[in-house]
Amino acid sequence: MPQQSASNTIGIIGLGAMGAGMATAMRDAGLNVIGCDVSAQAREALEAQGGRCVASPKALAAECRVVVLVVVNAEQVEAVLFGDDGLAGSMAPNSLIMQCATVAPSYARSLGGRLADRGLSMLDAPISGGATKARQGELSVMASGSEAAFQLGAVALDAMAAKVHRLGDEPGAGSSVKLVNQHLAGVHIAAAAEAMALGIRMGLDPHALYDVITHSAGNSWMFENRVPHILSGDYTPLSAVDIFVKDLNLVHQTGRELTLSMPVAASALQQFTAASSAGLGREDDAAVIKVYQRLAGLTLPAANDTDHSEVTS
Repeated sequence: MPQQSASNTIGIIGLGAMGAGMATAMRDAGLNVIGCDVSAQAREALEAQGGRCVASPKALAAECRVVVLVVVNAEQVEAVLFGDDGLAGSMAPNSLIMQCATVAPSYARSLGGRLADRGLSMLDAPISGGATKARQGELSVMASGSEAAFQLGAVALDAMAAKVHRLGDEPGAGSSVKLVNQHLAGVHIAAAAEAMALGIRMGLDPHALYDVITHSAGNSWMFENRVPHILSGDYTPLSAVDIFVKDLNLVHQTGRELTLSMPVAASALQQFTAASSAGLGREDDAAVIKVYQRLAGLTLPAANDTDHSEVTS
């Protein structure tokens, strides 16, 4: 285990499924990890594993030169960095903010400039791989930032990622690539749900249909990963409907900024929005199929005890 120092003391803000897994992977790699979350339960879970937590983002500043943000959206990023007890006003110059939330590329670029004005570096570093990969330290990181930022973040990146995609020397490129990923992921999930709804409405055995499609040209990673949730009737929110309401809205925000029409993404967004408005926003994103259940009276597979595989975004 390496000697603990400022260079291998990593702060993590956001101890949900992804952040908690990343914290554990980093601790397994010998890093000194200090967690922070608004949820007392999340803090207690990390502490029960031998980790340490602090009460506010500001409290991390005295101990960490590198802080990783694993929060949900830009609003939470703003609160963590610039709100009461925020991080940005307290960190030492030349410290690093590694920003992992899915946000608009324009916001990532703006944020990088604002942090630079305070003498702080930023890695625009969205992540993909799901909670299991986070726990294993095998995430895919879509990162952009200065060489100095990559050097500051190297220890944390080595511990959390199987692959770090270096996409440019300024914030914005990482978030741009993540947005393309989320566009495809959301469209593929919505298409998988509609395809299964079609098959069920035609009277096909959904399990047999899944077996055929996963061995045919119509398969996709999302079809293969999400449809088992439908087959088992288990909509435990490993990745929620509302995540894609948010992310596909970001796709449209960016499209408007670029004057780029994206009708396929628009259709997928409407399906996720319909699912959310029907009260399904906190269920697994595969629950978008329930829109068809309600509109067409489909009988979906009932819940059972079958575990479904880990999801990713």
